[in-house]
Amino acid sequence: MDSPVDNGTVIFAYRTDLLEQAGYTIDDMTGISWKDFIEVGKKVYEKTGKYLLCMDGDGNDLFYMMLQAEGESQFKDGKPKFVDNAKLKEIMQVLKDMIDNNVLYLANNWSDYTDQVIQGDMVAGVMNGNWIIPTIEKVTDNSGKWEITSLPTLEGGEGYASNGGSSLYITSNCKQADLAKKFLAYTFGGGSYTDKGVSETYDNALKNGGVITTYTPAGKSEVYNEGVEYFNNQPIYAKIVEMGANVKIIEQSDFHYDARKKLATALINITQNGADIDSEIKTAEDDLKFTMGL
Repeated sequence: MDSPVDNGTVIFAYRTDLLEQAGYTIDDMTGISWKDFIEVGKKVYEKTGKYLLCMDGDGNDLFYMMLQAEGESQFKDGKPKFVDNAKLKEIMQVLKDMIDNNVLYLANNWSDYTDQVIQGDMVAGVMNGNWIIPTIEKVTDNSGKWEITSLPTLEGGEGYASNGGSSLYITSNCKQADLAKKFLAYTFGGGSYTDKGVSETYDNALKNGGVITTYTPAGKSEVYNEGVEYFNNQPIYAKIVEMGANVKIIEQSDFHYDARKKLATALINITQNGADIDSEIKTAEDDLKFTMGL
């Protein structure tokens, strides 16, 4: 038995002061299409020298998050779905256009992504699971300059995705499984409710441990609706829970990280070596099938 507890809802965080220099606000970025996002990104780079999006180029999560916002998976019936995936091809082209126009910066690895790019103040935007927030907050001089919203989509409209998070598990060798289930039901499945019908467990987990719940009603509590100074007093935790409720369910796979690696390699070959998009997507799918023993 497992129960999701730590929220992996994706946020798109923007430096609103840098957007303003280019003539935009956080509202302009909410519900925007990726095509229009690129145009904003061009102007932001021109005015500020900052990239509007960044990612670890080696462990590139953009494909997964962008596809999920479209309600699309990288897999179908347990097999890779790269070649016959029009959304994936469109996203690959979007990412290429971003890189070509100084909108997206791909870091060499994870530490480069967190330390040099985000904490090195190279960007005006960060899109990832909300667990990236503490990394953003390490740049104390930027307090009050960030706000969050949903993801862009291919056709425009607010996009929602989840990347990461964690669950509580009761293992098969648990000697008192029924008691463990009752404990989880009492704490994370309900617990000591306030008069607003929200479990105090989640408030305390957020305040004392930084754990953002997947339990949607918790977003109505006073704790979740407090403004966060670093994010311009925006009640980001209530917004994260609200956005999480809109994430579309897509097919998952134990080979998620292998898929991520293959697509990351394809994008690098396309942007750095001039490779053809269709052929690189086919190579990525063939390589993943080999890895999966298909």
